[in-house]
Amino acid sequence: MSFDDEHSPYSELAQPSEEINSLAHRVIGIAITVHRELGPGLPEIAYENALAIEFQDHGICFRRQLRLVVEYKGQPVASVRVDFLIEEKLVLEVKSVETLHPIDRRQVIRYLKILKLPLGLLINFNVMILKQGIHRVFRAEAEPE
Repeated sequence: MSFDDEHSPYSELAQPSEEINSLAHRVIGIAITVHRELGPGLPEIAYENALAIEFQDHGICFRRQLRLVVEYKGQPVASVRVDFLIEEKLVLEVKSVETLHPIDRRQVIRYLKILKLPLGLLINFNVMILKQGIHRVFRAEAEPE
């Protein structure tokens, strides 16, 4: 079997554009700056506030605690809040927890599905080295609306 015939496990994921990948890279760099300054162990709000300051300083447009409506059979049943919607293109969910759980990733996927975006970042600041807390989350294109 040649490589051309292989089915990629990533083919069903929404692929972000180069622009979105570049934006994600900038956001990760800013998150690393914040983590280097504040370190782990603070409440989420501390990291959210510091990120907002950095985004403003870097001229990055964002919305915080954006309310999203969850629908069932076309009817609103709940609302949720995404920590950051950056440049209307990238979801950022901030955590400061001992351990991330699968539900945390599903939460970001839900936001991506509602917003019809391909990529989100789930960043847990409660780690010694931030690289260990950064997770890129993709929306599956095959998911039903």
